[in-house]
Amino acid sequence: MSQDATRRPVGAAETRSANRSWWDGEAEDYHAEHGAFLGDSDFVWGPEGWTEAELDLLGVRDGMTVLEIGSGAAQCSRWLARTHRGLRVVATDLSMGMLRTARRIDTTTTDLHPRSEAGRGVPLLQCDGQALPLGDETVDRVFTAYGVIPFVADSGAVLAEAARVLRPGGRFVFSTSHPVRWAFPDDPGPNGLTATTSYFDRTPYVESEAGVVTYAEHHRTLGDLVRQVVAAGLVLTDLVEPEWPARTEATWGGWSPLRGRLLPGTAILVADRPG
Repeated sequence: MSQDATRRPVGAAETRSANRSWWDGEAEDYHAEHGAFLGDSDFVWGPEGWTEAELDLLGVRDGMTVLEIGSGAAQCSRWLARTHRGLRVVATDLSMGMLRTARRIDTTTTDLHPRSEAGRGVPLLQCDGQALPLGDETVDRVFTAYGVIPFVADSGAVLAEAARVLRPGGRFVFSTSHPVRWAFPDDPGPNGLTATTSYFDRTPYVESEAGVVTYAEHHRTLGDLVRQVVAAGLVLTDLVEPEWPARTEATWGGWSPLRGRLLPGTAILVADRPG
């Protein structure tokens, strides 16, 4: 079958179907390739390697209720459950394949959750981040680390849903590939340092096979994301562009020490719901 990768318009339904199938098929290979970097019970915000333990952007405290969307194998939720007392945390993802990987980790590793045996991991829920099956004002924190935002046709809907389920005074934090990266080739070497397309071209990146969309990623400028935060009724309290630390020598796709020392690779937005 013919395979194609290009920039072209793609709708919400095609995006959802393609990305669910893609991550279902990729889940175990993704964990095999990146599991050592991410850890099975660590909270890493992006390819630079900065962790929530270092940055404390989410501000989770004992006894809170926390929702992770686009959780992948639930490493971040697992870390939160391990490091906080009385925490109620649920990890959600569109991909059942990713959630199966999360459950496999829980059932085969006994030291991820203090005072619990194998098979007792964080609760897992399959759902679309654009339509959360939770009531209004039911959680204290919502977050996603490189999940959901670029993989949906309407990231504004994700922001609106996060705002809806947050209690007054709650917080939503999300990290995503830095929007400026869309102007550059996805190349970790010198070729990735020269802009080749317009930063303002919001045409999605689409992979297809025999005319069927198999993967889709959507681009928003930094200004677009800030406007979506505001439109959701949230208040942007921080915007972090983490610098590449000397300790991180690994290359991950288009992320590398070479590019990371010159260009931002990740954007982390912190938004609070007014109390």
